[in-house]
Amino acid sequence: MNLDIVLVEKIKHRNQRAGEDFVKKYYSDIYQYCFLHIRDRQLAEDMTQETFLRFFESVDRYTEQGKVKNYLYRIAGNCIKNYCKRKKELLLGDMAERVEENIKDTELRLDIERAVDGLPETLKETAILFFFQKLKQREIADLLEISLPLVKYRIKEARKILLEYWEK
Repeated sequence: MNLDIVLVEKIKHRNQRAGEDFVKKYYSDIYQYCFLHIRDRQLAEDMTQETFLRFFESVDRYTEQGKVKNYLYRIAGNCIKNYCKRKKELLLGDMAERVEENIKDTELRLDIERAVDGLPETLKETAILFFFQKLKQREIADLLEISLPLVKYRIKEARKILLEYWEK
């Protein structure tokens, strides 16, 4: 039996330790996903906490439909979309002030972030999931509820645009 399924079942039975283990297992992935979208540490932490809160509130209704991690990404994506709708703008701002301190090559990281920020929204979401979150193409298709050929096309287009950016 999958460890995630066991954890979810324990969480459904109000096992606090299982909940803590679950959060520890996925917190950094969900935080990074949120940070890559909104570029603000505090907001990314808030979105990450909101994601887990929503998961725990709905855990009794959760049924195994794939990877739990993908379900968390979907919740996080909804949190981000709701936030952006409320603010009516993407909070990408001045990335130089928000780059993570542990990045050794700050200039490279800034260049990558600028390049990704320049992608059209449909390509950007796919690029973040593929290049930064290291999800497989099938997982991205399931998560975004689009076809696998469309995911492949978006990755190809994102690569093309990013390569053009680097050549400049």
